Amino acid sequence: MDDSRIFDRRAVRLHRERAAGQVEAVSQILAASADRLLDRLDDVNRRFERALDVGGRGVVAPALRARGIETVPCDLSAGMARRSGGAAVAVDEEWLPFAAGSFDLVVANLSLHWVNDLPGALIQLRACLRPDGLFLASLPILPTLAPLRAALLQAEAELTGGASPRISPFPELRDCASLLQRAGFALPVADSDSLALSYADPLALLSDLRAAGEANAIRLRERRIMPAGLMPLAASFLPLDAQGRIPMTLHLAMMTGWSPSPDQPKPLRPGQATIRLEDALAAMPGPEDPC
Repeated sequence: MDDSRIFDRRAVRLHRERAAGQVEAVSQILAASADRLLDRLDDVNRRFERALDVGGRGVVAPALRARGIETVPCDLSAGMARRSGGAAVAVDEEWLPFAAGSFDLVVANLSLHWVNDLPGALIQLRACLRPDGLFLASLPILPTLAPLRAALLQAEAELTGGASPRISPFPELRDCASLLQRAGFALPVADSDSLALSYADPLALLSDLRAAGEANAIRLRERRIMPAGLMPLAASFLPLDAQGRIPMTLHLAMMTGWSPSPDQPKPLRPGQATIRLEDALAAMPGPEDPC
């Protein structure tokens, strides 16, 4: 295996396969993220006919079909793909089998953060789109799970004198638009959103992560059973809100990009502007000028 790979893709698939029977436990969280992502379709003045749902876990495909969009769901796990109904396909996001120009919409809701070659996967997803097709994705970003990461590291260091990676690394918001641009998307945009979650105890949080198929799949993870006192000690390091619960906000990058097309608006090249910035600023009313 390539030592540069961060994630164990076989473990990702197995986690999602096991989660296929219990993902209903987190369907409200998945649906809340999907609703915020798909709201962007309401701002687009065009009709989409055929969509690819990447890792929607039974939430995205029904929402797209309710909008009258023919949808092909896919997932790394066959069991999870079947939750979306229809002609679902088990695929690896790093090796997509779809022909160029197969879809005019691709939606990836909370499903690309376990991909080793994310730029490469985005390039393949762009290739799946017809010219002027739309790509929508939500991706967990920092500081998602940062309190849990810090608490686990501190607790394991105190118990064993060392620590192993237990929380997936996440990108920052500023990285996401750059990823879209690097993959060749036109008009790339990445803005932030968040879902405020809270838990009675760390075990409830870990249960939700397992139900979503989000168990630790870092390639260099510790394979031995977690030390018995690790979670109780980590819990003592976690911040609590006024109700004594553990706040754990899910921070999201909402990513939008278009497959290039000759008909899309393009920025002016240097020297093409017809009005100087200095003249435009001079024409603006000052703070004491009447509006």
